[in-house]
Amino acid sequence: MKAIPEIDRSAYELAKGYLPGLNITGVTQTSIEKYLNPLSLNPRPASKEELYQRLLSSAQNANMKAAVIGRAIGGVDKLAPILFGFNPEAVLTRYEDDWEAVLDQIVKEIKPRGKIRRTPRSIWPLYCQTILSAAAFINQFDEANQFFEWVDFFDRDVKARPSLPMLLDREIKGFGFALSCDFLKELGYVNFPKPDVHLHDIFTELELCPIGVDDYQLFKAIIRLASNAHVTPYAADKVFWLIGSGDFYADPEIGSIGSHKQEFIKFAQLKLTEINDER
Repeated sequence: MKAIPEIDRSAYELAKGYLPGLNITGVTQTSIEKYLNPLSLNPRPASKEELYQRLLSSAQNANMKAAVIGRAIGGVDKLAPILFGFNPEAVLTRYEDDWEAVLDQIVKEIKPRGKIRRTPRSIWPLYCQTILSAAAFINQFDEANQFFEWVDFFDRDVKARPSLPMLLDREIKGFGFALSCDFLKELGYVNFPKPDVHLHDIFTELELCPIGVDDYQLFKAIIRLASNAHVTPYAADKVFWLIGSGDFYADPEIGSIGSHKQEFIKFAQLKLTEINDER
């Protein structure tokens, strides 16, 4: 199946209407729409402290990290006491580059549930390295607005835009391209979709991108589909992500409905094949 505008538009429309069509209590087109505008759920941070906290929240949004870190302590906000209210300068003054000291304080003061592995490449040690490198990165800016002006510089230039998550990956240990995109999009930058596992599975199975694509190639495929569907890359990201994750995090009355990824893939494959055959 070729990556053509009609197929991209149809894939998006099928995805947007899929969950509301399952008659799940509370899941409607209106509830889906709420997730398609980042600032409707997460107003832009007004301080460096809020910015730093958002960065650390994105840093644990990968694979097992959310379970090992966020759920183990009841949310990233619980780190506030040992991170001086998420003050990056105070964090650097107290801990310098000693990630083990950070982990010692977390264990002593917050007492995470579960086993804490201390080998340097384990999840908690890596996250503590992220805490320190993220503090150093945010501390480069005098205020939050200065950071946003810097991001705006990249966001205005289509060719320069993809280099920003690559730069964040280099600046912040353990971040990576996908988590960098997650951080930026949740700040309201709609041109940075997160190429996560759910979108990877759906896009490859529906032949919206080649098998074996890396994060950067998937990032470009999401942007292409969004352009052809006349929506923001953020909206395209969220529509497919909600199907894959089933996590209506902003709607406690809905909560998690479980993944509907495989069912959607089978449904959409049939529909897109019909559309392609009619051409």
